[in-house]
Amino acid sequence: MTTPVVSIAYHSGYGHTAVLAEAVRDGAADTGATVHLIKVDEITDAQWELLDASDAIVFGSPTYMGTASGAFHQFAEATSKRWFADAWLDKLAAGFTNSGSKSGDKLHTLQFFQTLAGQHGMTWVNLGLKPGWNHSAGSENDINRLGFFSGAGAQTPSDLGPEAVHKADIATAEHLGRRVAETARTFALGKAAV
Repeated sequence: MTTPVVSIAYHSGYGHTAVLAEAVRDGAADTGATVHLIKVDEITDAQWELLDASDAIVFGSPTYMGTASGAFHQFAEATSKRWFADAWLDKLAAGFTNSGSKSGDKLHTLQFFQTLAGQHGMTWVNLGLKPGWNHSAGSENDINRLGFFSGAGAQTPSDLGPEAVHKADIATAEHLGRRVAETARTFALGKAAV
């Protein structure tokens, strides 16, 4: 069986997004994948090499002022060296974000990640879930409670700490990690068969 390598490249300003990054890691690791957590505002040369050697890269950032954080934008700009070399061409990509508001323009952050992945020639892995909490029998405890499709979206009140990240959002991030790792395994098997 092929063991995919999944790296989670993320920024967390106040710890909420780090909770989600750890959940993505746990979900991917549950499938047997090798997983690396990489804080983009502290990235080292060795961690850049880990990203280059990964089968999949999951991007994560809080949504600030309608987009990914400034620290994540700096990381995205620094990936241009990889773009010139096609270092991430045909890798898988996915994303997750958190904001203080239910909407908080999180979709824009996920689309920013998708565009970054597209510029690198990566293949985007969506959440693969129907929306939760969208009918009268639903609940805020449903997985994908905020109804995102392109990635995992989470909401935490801005006056509460990382311990307040909603359990349903953690479960959604774990699902994303599993989905990315399983998709990476399927892609690797397909390449081996060619």
